[in-house]
Amino acid sequence: MTDDPGLHVEKRGPTEMRDPVIREELKRASVWIGLALAVAAVIFLAQPLLLVIGGLVFAALLDGGVRLLGRVLPIARGWRLLIVSLSAVAALVWVVYFAGYQIAAQAEMFQRVVTEQANRWLQWAGSFGFVPGNIQVDQVAEQLMGSLGRLTSAVGSLLGALTSLVMIIVIGLFVAAEPRLYERGMGWMVPIRSRERLYRTIDRMAFTLRRLMAGRLLGMAVEGIGTWLLLALGGVPLAALLGILTGLLAFLPNIGAIISGVLIILVGFSMGVETGLWAIGVYVFVQVIDGYLIVPYVARKTVDLAPALVLAAQLFFGALFGILGLALADPIVAMVKAALQQKSEEEQGKAGVAEP
Repeated sequence: MTDDPGLHVEKRGPTEMRDPVIREELKRASVWIGLALAVAAVIFLAQPLLLVIGGLVFAALLDGGVRLLGRVLPIARGWRLLIVSLSAVAALVWVVYFAGYQIAAQAEMFQRVVTEQANRWLQWAGSFGFVPGNIQVDQVAEQLMGSLGRLTSAVGSLLGALTSLVMIIVIGLFVAAEPRLYERGMGWMVPIRSRERLYRTIDRMAFTLRRLMAGRLLGMAVEGIGTWLLLALGGVPLAALLGILTGLLAFLPNIGAIISGVLIILVGFSMGVETGLWAIGVYVFVQVIDGYLIVPYVARKTVDLAPALVLAAQLFFGALFGILGLALADPIVAMVKAALQQKSEEEQGKAGVAEP
């Protein structure tokens, strides 16, 4: 050792920020920390995020109606939005009133018929060892609800459901009234060089969502009205109620069709074998029309989503976020796929330009 300072060379310590190794490691750590914080934010803020997404879905419905009305009625966008909004509210009120009337008038009979038939089928399955013996339909329903996941506080009660619905409607109205305002707001949060790309991605996602929701409404109408009329023609009881439930459940691809099919078949067989076979035929016919005509047409116009992918997303979002996540799984997957396709096409375009 020596006391001569000229012979002693100081080196940067491990806490020296100017060290390139330290800076690089801090960058990597910040990425992982940011990712962990983003995951935590999604988990703890899941319900507000889902309400916002639900508002965007409702805004896409309104915007699609406004654009469609503009083809035949060349008036200001604000007036067209008012007409579409009032029409949507009137339709919603009619469905709630009519469905409420039907449910109030036939709820007891519907519950009794479904429960009796389900218990009879479970006993038949138990005799062959497919299910545990002496199991009842209420036990099966409890297990299914437990496997679906927790019902979150936002939709855990009637008051919470109504509050969530009001928030979705309000967000949708605000976004549909001035969509460019919110688009520019999102663009303000990204660098200027990336804004044009962001705007193109948003336009594609909005286009996809509008077409997807239009096809969904068409499918709901065809399934609901078709089921109602055909079941009534075959003498199946509770035809109107089953038609309403089928139309509403058609908003949930795959899972909704399974639930409505089980209900239709159970009620059909309560009147005998012939009526039950007619109910099966009605269900198959309606699902074929929707699956081979409406769904492929909508897929060609929007994003072709694989049924297995949609079902997996429904199970995942339903288990994590409850009923609201289950209902919004399909639109979320469609928007994500549209954004990825837009990015892929732009990168392929750049690669094509770069080639000599």
